[in-house]
Amino acid sequence: MPHYHLSFQNPLSGFLQVRTSIENIIGPEVYLQLPAWRPGRYELQNFAQKLQAFEVTAPDGSPLPFKKVTKDRWQVETKGNQALEVRYNFYARQMDGGGSWLSSDFLYVNPVNCLLTPEGQEQEACTLSLTIPEEWEIACGLPETERHTLQALNFDHLVDSPFIASATLQHEVYEEQGIPFHVWFQGDCTPDWKQILPHFKEFTKEQLALFQTFPVKDYHFLNIILPYTHYHGVEHLNSTVITLGPSEQLMLPALYKELLGVSCHELFHTWNIKQIRPKEMLPYDFTRENYFRTGYVAEGVTTYYGDYLLARSGVFTTDQYFQELNTVLKRHSIDQGEANLSVADSSFDTWLDGYKPGIPDRKVSIYHKGCIAALVLDLEIRRATQNARSLDDVMRRMWQEFGQPGIGYSEADYQRLTEEVAGVSLEQYFQEMIFGTVPFEKWLTPALEYVGCSLEKEPAVLSYESTYGFRLNAAMPTSSVIGYVVPNSPASTALSVDDELIAINGRKLENSNLQNLIKGQSEIEVTLFRQKTLKTVKLKPDGTVYLPQYCVKKNPKASAEQQANFKHWLKQDFKEPEKASGE
Repeated sequence: MPHYHLSFQNPLSGFLQVRTSIENIIGPEVYLQLPAWRPGRYELQNFAQKLQAFEVTAPDGSPLPFKKVTKDRWQVETKGNQALEVRYNFYARQMDGGGSWLSSDFLYVNPVNCLLTPEGQEQEACTLSLTIPEEWEIACGLPETERHTLQALNFDHLVDSPFIASATLQHEVYEEQGIPFHVWFQGDCTPDWKQILPHFKEFTKEQLALFQTFPVKDYHFLNIILPYTHYHGVEHLNSTVITLGPSEQLMLPALYKELLGVSCHELFHTWNIKQIRPKEMLPYDFTRENYFRTGYVAEGVTTYYGDYLLARSGVFTTDQYFQELNTVLKRHSIDQGEANLSVADSSFDTWLDGYKPGIPDRKVSIYHKGCIAALVLDLEIRRATQNARSLDDVMRRMWQEFGQPGIGYSEADYQRLTEEVAGVSLEQYFQEMIFGTVPFEKWLTPALEYVGCSLEKEPAVLSYESTYGFRLNAAMPTSSVIGYVVPNSPASTALSVDDELIAINGRKLENSNLQNLIKGQSEIEVTLFRQKTLKTVKLKPDGTVYLPQYCVKKNPKASAEQQANFKHWLKQDFKEPEKASGE
């Protein structure tokens, strides 16, 4: 049984001291493996780069020879010893949902970042003990068998169980179907429990009704609320880590909406990806890439349900849900990647560059395109079955036929189930929306019509985006630097990414006056710096609207049947009740 121990000497340094005790070693050598990636983010992260002062010793304290055989794998000569100890420092200075962080007032650790396992002992039970201030409490999905000691069934269980330790944790529990759901907050914030707990109970109840059974015996929302703007969440076996900020705005509508959205999303992952898992990831192989093409199920379907279930449970109004849906459409339409790489191929390529902007127009987001594809599929199934079945039935069967028995699913399995539930062929949908590069509007527009809604296409707020097809770099607000150019637009023949615009028709650009200077102009002369060289180019509109904004709206002329379909879908009335006089 491997025993892990974490401590720290100087929290200001960011370094944790990690000690691993290994027993029952057989043979002249043992291999030690540190994970190369973590579940929830499908790219290599090379955690070994954060290790320092690595050493291995025998029980008598004498050093044992070792060498690296890959970037995160060590070969140790046992010299006849059946036990050994591994020590190193780990740099815990990554504050997000997938990192680890050490400070003077709290410790936050994702064990997958910093713990290694001896080859052949991955399935053995293990413990993790912490040397931390006595008054600190621990928030974690693992049981605390002794004070500041956590117990795990095996290595996968351990590294899929992040924790927060501090003296200032805030904690409440609610129950649904007899299952305890723990809500933890760390940070300088004042949670309004009377508002939070009823909302969490509502979306939890809706998810439990959908899947009917819960995969784990309890669940933990581990929230780290930061003093600056931030947003991230990561799913785990029976918990999630959510990092949000700024802390003083936690209960204000904008940030509270984000808390609800990410919490509902991550809870849905307890079934979808933690249990309903692609066959390529059963089991996880932490030594290398685990390529899979079903990110549109793992993340796309979850993104759809994360906001949709908030509306269906009554936590969000229809307008609030449409605002979130329109944000997804805006993010999806930020470039022309949909024309070049399918969402299935983009899933495979998360291991290449899926979490970086990448080169222009190369790929789509499995979250955004996957969410749109899930919405379309849900409405297509509802249409085909006259609202008798929906995507709920697909996901419930995915849980019952794959998640519960621990069987990995394939692309073909998912398509087969959707067609069995719909009772019709969905081949064209999959070929175009999932495996193809057909514009999403072709499918989303008629799907929305079924529930009395329309997909509106409007010009961008900034006229130079719509007219000429270029966008400024939002990360450089004090200067007018080109951040994106639409292929085959007027801008594409004259402008390039990183061009710095300095004048329009001889007028200096300053105080964000670009919009005003081009207004009403049939042709503009742009003065710019390109690679520190001064140039002048001309732009002329061609009548096409570039970088449009898409939004979902209710159709005021929706028929009674369409309005009834809307009610079946969202569990909300199509027409909102009129307010009483005087309100």
